[in-house]
Amino acid sequence: MEATRGKIKLRKSADTSLQKQCFQAVRTHFAALGTEAVLELPTPLLQDLLPHLTACQLDEVQPALNHRGLSTYPGWLEILQDLVGPSRALDFRTEEEAKHEVMLRLFTSVFYGLSNSYVLKNSTNLKSNSFLSAAAKSIHHFILIPCMHQALQALTTNQQPLLVLLEKHIRTIHVNHLLTVRKTQAALYVLHRLLDHGVTTNLVVSIDSPLDLAWLLHGRGSQYVNLELKALLSCAHVFQTSPANAAGAASSSIDVKSTASGNQSDHVIPCKRAKLFSGSVEEEDDQSGVPSFTLDPQVLCHTFSPGDGPSAGACAFGQITHLEIRTCGPDSLRVLGFSLPTFSCLQSLSLHSISIFRESDVLDFAEALKQLSDSSCSSLIHLSIGLLPHVGLMKTLLNANPRLTSLCVEFQTVIWGPPFDLNLGTAEPDMSELPLEKLTVKVTQLQTDLHFLTSVLRRCPHLTSLHIAGMRLPTGSSQSWLLSTLSESNHCLKALNFEDIKLCDCLPDILELLRSCMLEELCFNDCRLLEKCINPEKSLVELVAALKIPSLHSLSLAQNRLAKNVYVLAELFSGPSQSSLKQLDIRSNFIQPADLLEFAKRLRIHHPPHRLTLDLRKNPGDRDPETWNTALKRLQPFSFLLVEGWKSTDTLVDHVSNM
Repeated sequence: MEATRGKIKLRKSADTSLQKQCFQAVRTHFAALGTEAVLELPTPLLQDLLPHLTACQLDEVQPALNHRGLSTYPGWLEILQDLVGPSRALDFRTEEEAKHEVMLRLFTSVFYGLSNSYVLKNSTNLKSNSFLSAAAKSIHHFILIPCMHQALQALTTNQQPLLVLLEKHIRTIHVNHLLTVRKTQAALYVLHRLLDHGVTTNLVVSIDSPLDLAWLLHGRGSQYVNLELKALLSCAHVFQTSPANAAGAASSSIDVKSTASGNQSDHVIPCKRAKLFSGSVEEEDDQSGVPSFTLDPQVLCHTFSPGDGPSAGACAFGQITHLEIRTCGPDSLRVLGFSLPTFSCLQSLSLHSISIFRESDVLDFAEALKQLSDSSCSSLIHLSIGLLPHVGLMKTLLNANPRLTSLCVEFQTVIWGPPFDLNLGTAEPDMSELPLEKLTVKVTQLQTDLHFLTSVLRRCPHLTSLHIAGMRLPTGSSQSWLLSTLSESNHCLKALNFEDIKLCDCLPDILELLRSCMLEELCFNDCRLLEKCINPEKSLVELVAALKIPSLHSLSLAQNRLAKNVYVLAELFSGPSQSSLKQLDIRSNFIQPADLLEFAKRLRIHHPPHRLTLDLRKNPGDRDPETWNTALKRLQPFSFLLVEGWKSTDTLVDHVSNM
C-alpha cells in the first residue's frame, strides 16, 4: 500500500514538473505562438498558465480573458510577490490594483534604469520601448526623480512619443527630490507638460522646499505670486533674451533658499543669479554666452518641444485639484497659506510634517483656510493634516471651513513649552450641523479628553465613515461614552474603524451600536476585546450574534488574542440569519494550528454564502505545519486565503503587540 502511494506521489510530481516546463516554454516562445493560440487553451490550463507569464504578456491577454469572465489577478499577484514580498503583495486585492502596482514599479525601474531581481531576470522582455509604451497606458501615477537626469532628458528627445502617452494617462505626479538644482530643466519641462498640457490634476510632494512648492503651485489654481519666484522668472527672461544682461547678472547672486515670508510688499527684488544653481556657469551656458537654465514653463516649452509640439502658441496653465505634501515644514506651510485664499479649484489638501506643527502656524493656516471657505468659489471638501500639537485644533479647523465633507487629523503630544488652552475659541459651544461624511482621528498622547470628539460627532448626522486610532483615556474612564454617542447621533455610519483602543469593558455598548447602524465595514484592530473577560468564549458568542447583520460585508478583528476561541467565528454563517461577510481579517491573533483546524471543521459545516477572503497572516502556523496545512486545505474550497510564513521567534513580538 505504501509503495503504491509512493508511486502516485512520484507520478504527480513528474506531471507537475512537465506542466511547469510547458508553461515556461509558452512564456519563452509567446510571440512565436501568438496571442490567439495561447487564448485557445482550455480555461483550467489558462488559469494555471497565468502565474508564469510576464507583465507584457499578461497585459496582452487580459482584455480577451476579462471578456470571457476570467481574471488575470493570479498572474499579477505572482509578479508582485517577486517585487514586494508575499505579505505586502496580498494587500492588493483586485486585478486592477495589482496590475497598476506591478506596472508602476516596473515602469519606474525600467524608465530610470533601476535594478531589482525581477527586472534582471526579465530584462529581455522589459528593456524595450514597447514595454514602456504598454506600461504608460496602464499607469495613472508618475514618480518624478529630477536627479535621474538622463532618463528625463530622453523625454525631450527620442522619447517624445512616450511623453505624449504619459500626458494622456497620468493623473497623479509624485515629486520626491529637489527641483531647483542644476541640470533639472528636463524635469521642469516634464512637469510642465504633464501638469499644463496633460490630464494631471493630482500632485504629491515629498520634499520640504518652499521654492519648489511655489514653482509647482504658480499659476495652477492660486492667484498668489511668490516674490522670490517672480524674481527668478524675470531673471530667466533676461538670461534668455539678453546676453549682455546675462553676463552682468551671472556675476552676482540671490539666496533663494529663504522662502516667501510675511513680507508681501511690492519691493522689487534685484535680478541676480541664484546660489542654488551653483557650479560652473560655463558648463551650462551655450557658446553665445546665454545661460541655458530657466524656471519659466513657457520658455521651457518653446525650448524643448518639437516644432509641431505643444509650444506652437502660449501655454495655458493646468489646475491642481488634489495636493498632498508629505514633508511640510513651517516655511512650506507659510507658502501654502499665502496661496490658499485664492486656490478655488483645490478640492483635496493633505499635509503631513515629520515634526509637530507649531500652534501659531496652524492658527495662521486656519485663517487662510477660512478666507478660502468664505469665498463662494471654494471647492475644498477634503482636508488631512498632522502632526497637530493638541486636540483642540480640530474644532478650529472645522470652524475655519465648515464645508468640509472629509477630515483627517493626527495629534501628538508636545512635551515642551507652556500648556495649551484646549478651550481656545470654544467659550460658547457650537452645535450647528456639519456636512462631514468621513472623519479620521489619530491620537498619540498619554491621555485624551473624549469631549473634544463627542462634541463634533453630535454635529455630524450625515457621517458615514469613522476611523479612530490610539485614543487613551484617563485611568478609570471608559470608551462607553463614545460608543453611546455614535448610537444616538450617527445612524448613517457605514464604515467604523477602531484601532489601538481599549474596548474590553464596552461589550453592551458595542452590541447597541450594531443594532443602531447598518454597518458595511467594521474594524476592531488591537482593541483588547477579550481582555480581562471572565468568560471570553461567552463574550465572543454574544458579539458574533450581533455581527450577523445583512449589510456587513467586511470584518477585521486583528490583534485581539482570539487564539483558541477563533472557532466561535464560524457561527457567523450558521442559522437562518447567517452573515453576508466577504472579508474576514483575523491576523495576529495567536491562532495555533489545532485552533485553525477546529475553525475549518466548523466552517465546512456552515459554508459562507460568498467566497470568503480570509486573512490569516501573522499566526503561528509553524508550531505544527502538517496540521496547519490540513486546516488550510479544508478552508480553500470556500475561501481565498491570505497567509505567510511564520517564525516562532516572532512570538514575543506578537505577545508584546497585544499587551
